[in-house]
Amino acid sequence: MAARRLFGRSIFSMWRRCHAMRLWSVIALLLLMLMPGQGMAQSAAPRAPNIILLVADDWGFSDVGAFGAEFATPHLDRLAYDGVRFSNFHVAGSCAPTRAMLNSGVMNHRNGLGNMAETIPDAHVGKPNYDTVMNFRVVTLAEMLKAAGYRTYLTGKWHLGSDARRLPHARGFDRAFSLADAGADNFEQKPITGLARHAAWTENGRPATLPKNYYSSRFLVDQMIGYIDQGTASGRPFFASINFLANHIPIQAPDADLARYRDTYRQGWDVVRAARAKKVSELGLLPADIPFVHMGTTPDWNGLSDKKRDRAVREMQAYAAMATAMDREIGRLVAHLKAIGQYENTIILFLSDNGAEPLDPYGKLRNRLFLSMQLDMKTENIGRRGTMNAIGPAWASAAVSPLRGYKFSATEGGLRVPLIVHWAGAQPSDALSKGAIAKGFAHVTDIMPTLAELAGVPLPDLTRYAADMEPITGRSLVPMLRGGDDSVHGDAPLGYELSGNAALFRSGYKLVRNLPPTGNGEWQLYHLASDPGEVHDLRAAQPTLFQSMLADYQAYAKANGVLDMPQGYRADEQIDLYAMRQQGARPMIALAVVIGVLALIVGGGIWLWRRRRARHID
Repeated sequence: MAARRLFGRSIFSMWRRCHAMRLWSVIALLLLMLMPGQGMAQSAAPRAPNIILLVADDWGFSDVGAFGAEFATPHLDRLAYDGVRFSNFHVAGSCAPTRAMLNSGVMNHRNGLGNMAETIPDAHVGKPNYDTVMNFRVVTLAEMLKAAGYRTYLTGKWHLGSDARRLPHARGFDRAFSLADAGADNFEQKPITGLARHAAWTENGRPATLPKNYYSSRFLVDQMIGYIDQGTASGRPFFASINFLANHIPIQAPDADLARYRDTYRQGWDVVRAARAKKVSELGLLPADIPFVHMGTTPDWNGLSDKKRDRAVREMQAYAAMATAMDREIGRLVAHLKAIGQYENTIILFLSDNGAEPLDPYGKLRNRLFLSMQLDMKTENIGRRGTMNAIGPAWASAAVSPLRGYKFSATEGGLRVPLIVHWAGAQPSDALSKGAIAKGFAHVTDIMPTLAELAGVPLPDLTRYAADMEPITGRSLVPMLRGGDDSVHGDAPLGYELSGNAALFRSGYKLVRNLPPTGNGEWQLYHLASDPGEVHDLRAAQPTLFQSMLADYQAYAKANGVLDMPQGYRADEQIDLYAMRQQGARPMIALAVVIGVLALIVGGGIWLWRRRRARHID
């Protein structure tokens, strides 16, 4: 009995002690919850969002279904309709300057890309702000996010420097499988024929080999998925920059995608351009019934021979197929994010680096002779392995519809491109205006401060770097993402120049100048809100505004060290000169061989004709 009472008292004593411990635990827990930054409050804080940057190459303004395209981009369309579309977003007229501004938030002359290696005239080589690579006076987007604890990855085109100090792994990316060139083949480890001697692919700064079953869009997404998965255990958010080769020259796509568009483009470029213009207004991206021009480089479709029409149909067929193939890989990436539970907490941005490409690699006789000896020229094989084709200026005018111009120019077709911002699981305080169209002016330098604000990351403290660091000039687009109608730039002027083509944007107006072959070198003035197609020049009607904006441009040019182009300069001819220098004597030798063979054929024909004639006379 005594033992039983002792056992009972022990149980009761233990119960009281446990009860007291539970009470103190509850009190301690409540105190921790009330203390800011401690206990449950700390563990409940949401993790910083992942960021995925999808950069397309040479896509025109209406080259996405949600922006008016007739070809299929269902995965981009879903991101667009569930996110925010920007209908007045501007970049540079060529790829590298855009990519430098995107990765730095600093205007192109200030970040070193006053011009590219492919288009810089000899007179500008070595001049301040004309490095032709991204300089070290800027802090990159990857460096900013890495300092905030992000894992940073890049796959695809870089084009901002090829030496060890300038490749992505040296500019803030933990892992990078990158191409230092302007472009490359999409099926093989080959450069753009005639433009480089080898394809400069590297992984983390070391020469890399592409797999045997390589296709560019599929491989770049595969590689990025691998990087993301390998870093999952760290628990840190990731920044993934995927820089597609689609739709840069050469336009190439898998056979199944090519077959899908076999009969899509038989009505020609004028029909496609008009249909897209109508769709753009129906989608609410631009006002209805805006005027738009018939581009001077667009010949009469019905006046072409059957052979030329068949070839043109196949070229646009390949372009559409390449875009759809890229979109499918974006869909696969999104599906993977959902499978690993990261879709809701990932900000996804999509943009193009400039407007559609107008240059035709076969446009000049010397190019045709040189390329025909190395490439498959058959019409039925355009877009397949072993070919190098482009859509040319006529189809490019359809790809940017209803805008004027295309890549390289400072017209809207060269500078205005699609931008999509999507964040499925944004917190209420960060919520995007789902399905909205942001119509105010926006610029590629705005992307870096926008992502910093959305991710809660401070902008770089430049005092920690060299004394001559360039401050970020872009402005956060977050007010526009949350439904604001006005541009974050207000009435502030924003200037631009590349290869002599220049523009000044201010309060809905645009001052623009284009050199030959896309312009006459004269300044024009347009009101973009009512005339985004740049049809009605207001220079004579509003001389005071014209002079005021011209003064703004001159101030911009002086502040940014913009140089005047040499007399007679043309960007397309400079690219040809660059290609010949890259190839050394090869093009001249090849041309000499071709000319020699032709001379032998012609000479032999003349000799035979004379011999037969002499026999006939005898």
